[in-house]
Amino acid sequence: MTHSEAPTTEFAWTALGGGPRLVPRLSTVVRSGALEARLPVRELARACVGACALAAAELGARRAALAEVPEVRVDDGAVATAFVSERHLLVDGRAPVTFAPLSRFWRTADGWVRTHANYPHHRARLLGALGLPDGASVEAVAGCLAERPAVEVEDAVYAAGGLAVALRTPEEWARHEQGAAVAGQPLVERGALGSAVPRRLPPLAGDPLSPAAGLRVLDLTRVIAGPVATRTLALLGADVLRVDPPGLPELADQHTDTGFGKRSATLDLTAGRHDRQVFEELLASADVVVTGYRPGALDRFGLSAEALAERRPGIVVGQLSAWGAYGPWGGRRGFDSLVQVATGIAALEGAEGKPGALPAQALDHGTGYLLAAGVLRAVTEGLDEGGTRFVRPALARTAAWLTAGDGAGRGGATTAASRSGTTTAAPSGSSEGSYSDSGSAEASYGDPAPWLAEADSALGRLRYALPPVSFAGGPGDWSRPPGPWGADSPRWV
Repeated sequence: MTHSEAPTTEFAWTALGGGPRLVPRLSTVVRSGALEARLPVRELARACVGACALAAAELGARRAALAEVPEVRVDDGAVATAFVSERHLLVDGRAPVTFAPLSRFWRTADGWVRTHANYPHHRARLLGALGLPDGASVEAVAGCLAERPAVEVEDAVYAAGGLAVALRTPEEWARHEQGAAVAGQPLVERGALGSAVPRRLPPLAGDPLSPAAGLRVLDLTRVIAGPVATRTLALLGADVLRVDPPGLPELADQHTDTGFGKRSATLDLTAGRHDRQVFEELLASADVVVTGYRPGALDRFGLSAEALAERRPGIVVGQLSAWGAYGPWGGRRGFDSLVQVATGIAALEGAEGKPGALPAQALDHGTGYLLAAGVLRAVTEGLDEGGTRFVRPALARTAAWLTAGDGAGRGGATTAASRSGTTTAAPSGSSEGSYSDSGSAEASYGDPAPWLAEADSALGRLRYALPPVSFAGGPGDWSRPPGPWGADSPRWV
């Protein structure tokens, strides 16, 4: 890692293959108090959203035959609110529960470990690995873990199919074989397979409002990062159909938060010819497939990039993972909270001998916007060059980017923003649709109300965070609210 990799929009945009001439089209509304942390979380969030907005504006301009790419603005207030969208969600006034009781830090005999047990099957595997009964209390788990070394717990729980990661410092992660493998990879792996002819998309008749209009996206993702990416593609006009196995429902509030603009269906690809046939029919006219399962988990269904290149030449394949599809942890499951613990982030953000956490699940949200940006750029490139294109971000690689700089955080905020274009600021509560410079050097972030909205849905009255991706003439909200998990027919609109 080098200091030059510190989070800036230019670095993200270049990593996605974007041309430097578009960077001056982006301006930033800098707000103190947004995503405060020791590490430059605000800068990373701003860079990921900025790169995504640039990619959307670029594709919109191309399809609308505009002479110039629309101006892009990134507002720290909108970004900070969206990066904790799951905390702002209200369903008929009820706030969701984001972490289960057994998803937390635990003291071990020689340090700390963090577990993830939000899903019932992960909870069962964790308790099984520890030799505890299914109804074991938090106190029972704490007592068991306090007697065992952290890495021993990590290995035992992983071997049982559960999720636990030992706390490491950045130096320890750098010496770890997986840490070294991650450090050697680009921020986003991307490339082309085969020689499919360039894809044609209908023009947008001079209106860049929906740059992804006409794109059909198969969404095979779960939890946060992947669904954030496909939620963003839906915002931009894509027909996004999320497909889950019927026996593995998503957590209801999580699905609601990331389900805006999409439809949700279930298909069992492991049993019966009918569901497989329906899926193949969907795939036959899909433009994009986005997966969020651990590397290799879906290969048996012919969903590797190579297999898709043969069956659906010219498709764009987005493949998200926690640790990257390489190194000894390449096949492991993972979540944002666990990646923070392994990569040294929790140690850096901790205090008084206790580990800490980022002010948002920034690896999830940031990587989600990078994935959406990568898909948009792949579509743009495919209009000229053809080929089946793949995009592969990883939470651990985003974590490496976050920790690559000097960790100055707030100290470098204005400089980092100004390198991404003209830095502007607007008073708190100003209209997000305005592109005027308020003349202020910096504003503050306090009340998130300007970036929250409400809507009725089949799930009830929703309060939710508005999308942070913003460009002149672009959409300000999703076209439809989320619906119940698995309630839609598995077909394209």
